[in-house]
Amino acid sequence: MTVLAVEGLRVTFPVRGSLLRRTRFTAVEDAAFTVGENEIVAVVGESGSGKTTVARCVVGLRRPDAGVMTFEGAPLPARRPPELKRAIQMVFQDPRSSLNPRMKVGAILEEAWLTHPSVAPPGPRADAVEAALAGVGLDGEAAARYPAQLSGGQCQRVSLARALALSPRLLVCDEAVSALDVSVQSQVLRLLVELRGTRRLSMLFISHDLGVVHQIADRVVVMRAGRIVEQGPADAVFADPRHEYTRALLDAALELNDIGMT
Repeated sequence: MTVLAVEGLRVTFPVRGSLLRRTRFTAVEDAAFTVGENEIVAVVGESGSGKTTVARCVVGLRRPDAGVMTFEGAPLPARRPPELKRAIQMVFQDPRSSLNPRMKVGAILEEAWLTHPSVAPPGPRADAVEAALAGVGLDGEAAARYPAQLSGGQCQRVSLARALALSPRLLVCDEAVSALDVSVQSQVLRLLVELRGTRRLSMLFISHDLGVVHQIADRVVVMRAGRIVEQGPADAVFADPRHEYTRALLDAALELNDIGMT
């Protein structure tokens, strides 16, 4: 089953300083790919390649200029109803800035259920918060802490718990481990793989780090200057890259085995 299908996606931005802002920069041109059920698809490329713009379009934070996106066979509208907002959740790059610093972790999780009461768990809310934290490997005591009192890895786990609290079917991870040190990266990557199995989640994983992508992706989509230059099964892309840009990314990356999920 195809969970997400993107076809002919085009995104432009007005150029600052241009007359009446009529000159536009093309950030994404003719992007097309799919994400299957229980599949992790990584979109890779250097900064400015358009990968984050694609992710923001998928979750509804950016409206494309052209193209068609479908979710589980139905078109994704520009204005997302609550059901689609819950079904497609995003985990952002900076775990600290994505959490309200004035709210304790427990309140952050409860806010998700207050916003979408139809998926609020039954029973005492404190028990639900503890279960949500346990699901991402955090102790229940974290509920009483503020984000500033947690490490970067713990904050990213809270971000994951908040997204998972709404029972999404597609999780979009935008450079979700790039702000973490190597050992914490491995822990979060293992957690994502486990969650994919236990929750049968599909994931769109945005990254510039091919060493990270090699550990988690089933398929890889390579972007350069707004266009997809190569895509295919991860093992095939890494073993026999067809495009010179993909080969250059591989040559510039760390040895794939240097970052092990041990």
